[in-house]
Amino acid sequence: MVAKNRISGIICEFNPLHNGHAALLQHMRTQTDGPLVCVMSGNFVQRGEAAALDKWSRARLALQCGADLIVELPLPWALAGAERFAFGGVSLLNALGADGLFFGSECGHAEALQKIAVYLLSARLAEDLRPHLAAGLPFATARARAVEQALGAEYAALCAQPNNILGIEYCKAILKTGASMEPHTIRRLAVGHDDTAASGRFASASLLRRISADGGDIAPYVPEATAACIRACQSAGQYPADLRYLERAMLAFLSTAAPETLRCVPDVAEGIENRIRTAAGTVQTLEALYDAVKAKRYSHARIRRIVLSAYLGLKGTLPAAPPYVRVLGMTAQGAELVRAAKPDFPWLMRPADLDRLAPEARRIFELEARADDFYALCTAQRRPAGLDYTTRLIRL
Repeated sequence: MVAKNRISGIICEFNPLHNGHAALLQHMRTQTDGPLVCVMSGNFVQRGEAAALDKWSRARLALQCGADLIVELPLPWALAGAERFAFGGVSLLNALGADGLFFGSECGHAEALQKIAVYLLSARLAEDLRPHLAAGLPFATARARAVEQALGAEYAALCAQPNNILGIEYCKAILKTGASMEPHTIRRLAVGHDDTAASGRFASASLLRRISADGGDIAPYVPEATAACIRACQSAGQYPADLRYLERAMLAFLSTAAPETLRCVPDVAEGIENRIRTAAGTVQTLEALYDAVKAKRYSHARIRRIVLSAYLGLKGTLPAAPPYVRVLGMTAQGAELVRAAKPDFPWLMRPADLDRLAPEARRIFELEARADDFYALCTAQRRPAGLDYTTRLIRL
């Protein structure tokens, strides 16, 4: 049991917010009567895709489901691999004074994930990896082999499951940042991360996106507010958002970009930028591009992130952690947390707050705002540009 009157956090996408997410928030509420903080990805998500539902709608739904404060995970961390994604989220929760981090996992045991995290941050790992990498194994496979040799087969098996992997990265980020927060995980029982079938009242977010994109009914698997919000956005031609609306523009950019431009994009290595540039000049679709570029060391998700990052202008050196706290929405209890918290970097709650940002932080925000102007074009009926400068803070 977590102590009462503490700040609890979750790092999330809510793409869309479904019954599993609502259950996690309800579980958190039973563990503490302090504020619940969500660090939530914005309009682009870790899969290298546009979020099906815009960030302001998702923030409001999270508040309606029990969250008290919704903080945006800025684009360079939201559109990143598990390690950087986790580090950005934990850094923001740490700045806000969170005592506990909650997440779902396949194993349901935070202690096991913490043990793996400690090993992966140890000096021993590099030596244990060397023979497996020398044998030509992909890094993820080599790391699993090293974990098996060091900790046992049962721990290596945990490293093959997507929610466990993210949980391990959360534990690593807590250790690396020196955060005082404690990890808490609940086991995913009904459906897995990308399951293609529902179970009772539960379905994976990926399945719900597919069903709702085809006009199907997802009401049994999501809170009533989520179903109503999606229906309203569908009626307005603003759900789901999809990169297919930008497809030709993205292919044109990638096929004409200078190699050095693509080389500076996060996560690019081993000449993959040349494969992307060449393929973009001949393929008809983004999916065909991902298939053409896929290599042994590059998953589809990683390629999607690289392609989208390049188009959205993420390049060069990026800070290790988010340089500001941007609040999308809050309740009265969330407002109390804001008044009491003293993070090491500035709050963004209204347009005038931008004037207080240092140049590097201003650059990150402007990348976000520019990306959201592209997102505004990702639906059948476009949204206006400039919403990051005009949308009011959500208060419930």
